Amino acid sequence: MEYLGPQFLVSVAVASFLAIVFLQSGLDKAFDFAGNRAYLEELFKDSPLGGPVGPLLACVTFFEIAAGAFSALGVVILVLGGSSSIAYLGAILSAMALLMVLFGQRLAKAYADAAVIAPYFLVSCLGIYILGL
Repeated sequence: MEYLGPQFLVSVAVASFLAIVFLQSGLDKAFDFAGNRAYLEELFKDSPLGGPVGPLLACVTFFEIAAGAFSALGVVILVLGGSSSIAYLGAILSAMALLMVLFGQRLAKAYADAAVIAPYFLVSCLGIYILGL
């Protein structure tokens, strides 16, 4: 990958975007777990996910923090001239976390919230593609 070439710049931009989005989202869930759990228990009260909100929230939180951390570390490695494999893993974890959230929102019939996921998912897919080259 040519340093400052288009693939490099898009790789760094996408990995940076994913690092910001997922570290913020995951850390918010981790630091306000009780508040997020209460919100989600209300959201899912009439869905099949109404019972296991706590463990599912912990799972999504783990994936989001991991996605953000791998993406952030991947940016550093890319800028230092290293491999894109860590950022690639961050993009994969990002897509997985978004699919989990999308699944929950669709089951809860929060269709407007689910629609907001699409642009983030496309950026994750772009990351998987460009970082995997």
